[in-house]
This record gives sequence, structure tokens and C-alpha cells, in this order.
Amino acid sequence: MDEQQRSRRKDEHVTLAYGQFDANQTAFQHVRFMPQGLPNFHKKEVSLQTNFAGQTFDAPFYINAMTGGSAKTKLINQQLAIIARETGLAMAVGSQSAALRDTNLIGSYQIVRAENPDGPIFANLSADNSVDNARRAVDMIGANALQIHINVAQEIIMKEGDRDFSNWLTAIEKLIAIEEFPVIVKEVGFGMSRELLEQLQNIGAQTIDIGGKGGTNFAKIETNRRQDEAYQFLEDWGLSTVESLLDCQNNASEILASGGIKTPLDILKCLALGAKSVGIAGIVLHQLKKTNTDQTIQLLLDWKNELKGIMTLLNAKSIPELARKSVIIEDNLRDFAVTRHINIDHLANRT
Repeated sequence: MDEQQRSRRKDEHVTLAYGQFDANQTAFQHVRFMPQGLPNFHKKEVSLQTNFAGQTFDAPFYINAMTGGSAKTKLINQQLAIIARETGLAMAVGSQSAALRDTNLIGSYQIVRAENPDGPIFANLSADNSVDNARRAVDMIGANALQIHINVAQEIIMKEGDRDFSNWLTAIEKLIAIEEFPVIVKEVGFGMSRELLEQLQNIGAQTIDIGGKGGTNFAKIETNRRQDEAYQFLEDWGLSTVESLLDCQNNASEILASGGIKTPLDILKCLALGAKSVGIAGIVLHQLKKTNTDQTIQLLLDWKNELKGIMTLLNAKSIPELARKSVIIEDNLRDFAVTRHINIDHLANRT
């Protein structure tokens, strides 16, 4: 596949992802907080600070990987970088593989660091990359960490996708072993089971984004791009974000959550189920295209304020305190938990 095709694919991904936003279904409605007693503090005392990948962040959510690799996506990355700068949020770029193959595309990623010289930025590569490529991706944007994305289902459905995954675990292990920058292993929207989490832990992965179903559906995107009926039956493949969080309870890794986050309450539900931070993408792209950069900045600033409001309602002054609040798992999620032998009763009776 030539670089013109790759750039066209990047643009197609953005267009198709934007069109999915309103139709995407999540499982967050089946998670409820237990009402709390009267808070004994002022809302302004609430801290949103969290830690992962050896770094401290002022908010428990970040702008997750979306795009890069074409002229159109350079503009989007520029807007996202401005939003990240003005809201104080961390931001990840989309896969930089295109820029490693074609240096003419480097600018579509470097624009992020140009617009946001001091903010936390994550580089992004697929799992089948060398240590040298990882270093180049990190250096390209002065990144604070490297996301390694796992997208086996997408590759299988994609007509021009990879078919050989035999070296992926080994490649990830080599990147982690050099210890030159934090590595975040992430799914792209199909979720993670505890079995996969164990595989990643066994090769040294410490920070893992479970990337659940409910947000951008790359299975549907790739079946739409194929323009035939192949693999349409996989459009519902994977575990939801909440299912993944439940399945990965009581593990030693730093868990990040992403996939289908549409409200500040969704963020807090993820944090209460064990996530250290939450990645958002679809809501940012949707707001940006529906309005403009300034209104998207205001939306995310409002989210920060609303997070503090809900945490006050829950009598939680910090993210660690929030993680001890009781949550009730209902309906299909309860059935999932029973089937997977997950003890969820303690989640509703935390003290």
C-alpha cells in the first residue's frame, strides 16, 4: 500500500468515526453509585489529581489517540493540541507509522508539540514496531510516554491489514525492556479480558488501557471501507469498557479506561471500577466538528468543574477516595459478572 492510500485511510477513519458517535451504545447505564451522606468539605477542596506511567496529571482524563498522517488530520491534531493546552489535559496522537515511512507526514504529528510545548503528550505506534521506530516516534514529538496499540480485530477485518501477529508480544516486551520512556499498552476499542491482561503483565506491561467496545467501532469502520459483506458479523465483537474493567478487577497493573465515554459521570464510574485515568476521543471530535475549538475547550473545562461537583455529591475529596465508593452493577453486566465468576457484591458494600 502506498503512502497516498495510507493518508486517504486516515481521513476515512476520521469521517467514519464522526458518523458513529450518536449511534454508539455503552454499558455505563448499568453502573450506579450508591448515594452518599452529607459531604463535610467545600467543593473547591476536591482534587482531580491522578498518577500513572510514573507521572502526575492534574485531571483524571485525557484526549486519547485519534489521528495524524495527512493534511486534513494535521489540522485536527493542531486543534486537539490547542484544546489540550488550554484545558491542561494530556493528549495522545494517532499512530505515527505513516510518518516513519514517509517523512513528509511528520509535520502532521509535530504540530501537536508546536502548539503545546509544555503539556504531556503520548506518542503512538502499532505493536509490530522495532525499538528504533519507537525511539523515533517518541523523539518526533518530544513525547512523555509511548502508547502501543493492539488492534488485531481491526487488522483482520481490514482488507489490507496485517495477518501475522506472531511477533507482537515479543516486540512489546522489547520496547518495555529498554526502560527509556513509559509504555502504555492499549486496545483500540475491542476491550481486554483478564487473560489478555495476564499475557501483558507477563511481559512487563505496567500501564494498560483496556480500550473497550462502546466508542469508535473500528470493526464497523473497516467493514464500511471494504464495501462488501465480509466480516460484518464482527461489528459487535469485543468487551465493553465496563465489562473489561470488571473482568480486570484486583490486578497489579495501572489500568486506564477508554471507549464510549460521553459524560463526566462515565469518567467517575470508570475510576470507581479501578481505572487510574480515562481516555476520551469521540466526544472531543464530535464537539469540535459540531462547534469549534473554543467551545470544545469550554466543554472540557465544564467537565472538570462537573467532576468536582459529582465527587462532592459522593463525599470524595480525591480520586483514591472515589475508588472506595460503592457502586451497583445491574442487568446484563451482573449476568456477565456471574458468568465470569467476578465478585461484584463487595463493590456495592465498600466502606
